[in-house]
Amino acid sequence: MRLRHFLPACLLGVVTLASCIQDEALNKEAAIDACTGTNVQFTNALASNRGFNIYINRGADLTSQQLTFTIPQGATIAANDAVTGDSAFTQNEDGTYSATLNFDNTNHNRFVTVTSEDGENRATYLIQIIQMELPTEYHFERLQTTDQPYHILLEEEAMTTDGLQRVLQWSSGNPGFELTKMYDTDMDFPTVLVENGYVGRCVKLETRNTGEFGKMVQMYIAAGNLFIGSFDLSNALNAPLESTRFGVQFYRKPVSLKGYYKYRRGEVYTESGVEVEGKQDSFDIYAMLYEAEDNAFMLDGSNGKTDRNIALLARIDQADILETNEWTEFNIPFVPMNGKTVDQQKLREGKYKLGIVFTSSIEGDYFNGAVGSTLWIDEVELICE
Repeated sequence: MRLRHFLPACLLGVVTLASCIQDEALNKEAAIDACTGTNVQFTNALASNRGFNIYINRGADLTSQQLTFTIPQGATIAANDAVTGDSAFTQNEDGTYSATLNFDNTNHNRFVTVTSEDGENRATYLIQIIQMELPTEYHFERLQTTDQPYHILLEEEAMTTDGLQRVLQWSSGNPGFELTKMYDTDMDFPTVLVENGYVGRCVKLETRNTGEFGKMVQMYIAAGNLFIGSFDLSNALNAPLESTRFGVQFYRKPVSLKGYYKYRRGEVYTESGVEVEGKQDSFDIYAMLYEAEDNAFMLDGSNGKTDRNIALLARIDQADILETNEWTEFNIPFVPMNGKTVDQQKLREGKYKLGIVFTSSIEGDYFNGAVGSTLWIDEVELICE
């Protein structure tokens, strides 16, 4: 009797399991989530979300651009029309797809198509390459349009007669702060664009509490920061110093960095989450020109002021810092480092990178500082020979 009831139950279980496996839906997404590459400085999604402007350094070879695309699981990607110099897309171990594409046409653009895992959906994307160089004036007036909950600041000057775009997408630790969920609006992040600057708008950097998440990972504060380079979110928890990567290719010799600031200290200074009586917070501003024979080489939070490849360093003197509600001018000279002189030939070849860093807490990279410390920055200019 028991066996008679048991066998049909087993059969039903097997059929149900097989049905579940068979009915497991294939991914229907056909999208591009991100694009990186050997010469890519940053990317900007088009307003239609059907393409990307890919900004590359000015000396890059348009006929041979190595690009890596992040697409949905199971999806595939291919160039619409193959041209001489292209390589086929191949899948990497992390699931991304890479190819070498030739953009040496009139508009420096190509179309690629993503096909969903189930084969039912296809989306065609415009990929446009824009050769760029770093602007030398920073006015902090524009935000890049994204679907992120935080601000991304953008500087952009008119295209030069030789087709180069002077443009900069500033980086910050905002993506890391998003993990804390300690925000209600975009204005609650450490790095934001605000009104009432020295001229027009300005950037406000504020040291924030990271809440229970910060206690759990022993990252008790998040200093407001802004820098030229990139932020590696995948490394933010395991190696936070290395997650802030400084510099893009630069072709001129900097002489000084000047601009305007206001500063207010937070009331309670903490180290490793513990109050330190009598210690005051301070901000930091510094910039470095360093040798980078390989474009993939970048300095980071662990060596941005000390690496042996640094040729010139500009850093605000802590003795000159004021806590003030009035806009105050700074003008910081670049000084030689490591016995180096700037090689003009290497400059022309793009073998140097330049990084600029602002932070509301000088030891914020070690999660030491005072919540509420706030640095406002505006009208910055990089003076060059």
